[in-house]
Amino acid sequence: MLIRHRGAQPTVDPTAYVAPNATLVGDVRVGPRARIMYGATLDAEGAHIEIGEACVIAENAVLRATAVADPPHPVILGDHVFVSPHATLLGCQVGRCAYLATGITVLQAARLEPGAVVAVGALVHARTVLPAEYFVPPMTVAVGDPVRVIGSDRPEELTAAVRDVNFAAAAFGVQAEWTDRIARYERITEVRVAEFGAHAADEML
Repeated sequence: MLIRHRGAQPTVDPTAYVAPNATLVGDVRVGPRARIMYGATLDAEGAHIEIGEACVIAENAVLRATAVADPPHPVILGDHVFVSPHATLLGCQVGRCAYLATGITVLQAARLEPGAVVAVGALVHARTVLPAEYFVPPMTVAVGDPVRVIGSDRPEELTAAVRDVNFAAAAFGVQAEWTDRIARYERITEVRVAEFGAHAADEML
C-alpha cells in the first residue's frame, strides 16, 4: 500500500518488489532490486526514508523517520542491507552490507558503519555509533560513541548509560529530568500525538 503523506509520496524503482500488504507512507525512496516483504511498514513522517540497492526489508519490520527533533532523523540504508523480521529502525543510518537480525531495535541518530551486525534481540541506543563490521551480541544494548556493549546482567551500568544518552531529547526534542518520568513521557506522547495527527490527511495511491 502506497500512501501520500504531508504532500509526499513513495517512489519505488521498477526493479524493486513491494509486497501487497507492505505499507509505504510519505517520502519513502526504494532503490533498485530492493525487496520490501509482507507486513513491513516504512513511515517517513516529516522526514524521509531511503532504501539502497538490493536491500531486504523482511516481514513485519518497521522503519520510521521523524522530524520532531532538531535535526530531523531520516532512515537511510546503504546497499545490500538485510533487515530481518520484526526489526525496528527509528531515525537511524545504516551502512552498506549491514545485517540486522530478528527482533532488533536501532534508535534515533544511531549510525551503523558498513558491515555492522546487530544480533537477535539486541538494541542500538540513540546516538550510538557502531564501527565498520562491529558485532553486537544477542540480547545486549550497544550505547555511546565510542560504543559500549552492556548486558542485562549489569543493570546499574546499563541504567546509567541509558540515562546519559538523553533519549527524550535525541528522539523527540524533549528536555526533561531523568527522574521525572511522568512529565517526560507525557511530553513525549504529546509530541507523537501532534506528529501522527498529520495522518488524518493521508491519501491512498
